[in-house]
Amino acid sequence: MLTRSTYEPSRPPAVPGGSPSILPNLIKGVAVAIFPIRTFGDPVLRTAASDAADFDMGLRRLADDMLETMYDAPGVGLAAPQIGVSKRIFVADIGDGPFAMVNPEIVDLQGSWEFDEGCLSVPGRFWEIKRPGYARARGFDVDGRPVEYEGEELMGRVLQHEIDHLGGMLLLERLARRTRKQALRELREEALDLKPVEG
Repeated sequence: MLTRSTYEPSRPPAVPGGSPSILPNLIKGVAVAIFPIRTFGDPVLRTAASDAADFDMGLRRLADDMLETMYDAPGVGLAAPQIGVSKRIFVADIGDGPFAMVNPEIVDLQGSWEFDEGCLSVPGRFWEIKRPGYARARGFDVDGRPVEYEGEELMGRVLQHEIDHLGGMLLLERLARRTRKQALRELREEALDLKPVEG
């Protein structure tokens, strides 16, 4: 999940008598679930996800649950491995409305943009990361129709960040070597609940 401390995504309007209208094909009256987000150290985050093969009600329900989890976090994107599901699907909403991409691939990258990037799978941490400033991705929507999304800055960043997750890559791998070593040391110490030795 891509997150930024100053960004608060807005939830879509509610469906009368039902759940929030996250996707146009939301199953009316069926509650969505909020899943715990997997964090650094969980093997599912380092494993390349499998292509989604079935464009069925289960996939649509997964997308709805992922969006609800993303909004609750809050974040601007969430990949299925972040909730423990090893499928190539992510959801996002940078403020223009929610969307989902299934089996996506980056087809074009251009330019350069440095941005203070965070991820709920590495909670509370932000690093300035340089990535291409523009990205274009192709994939499918939850009904199996071909879709393409593109954008500069935040949209381009979300596409790259979430597709990285589907390949088993965390934003830590985008850090400079020295910064990555320091970040990994701090995360391991935190996981072991080690306190720095005072000299």
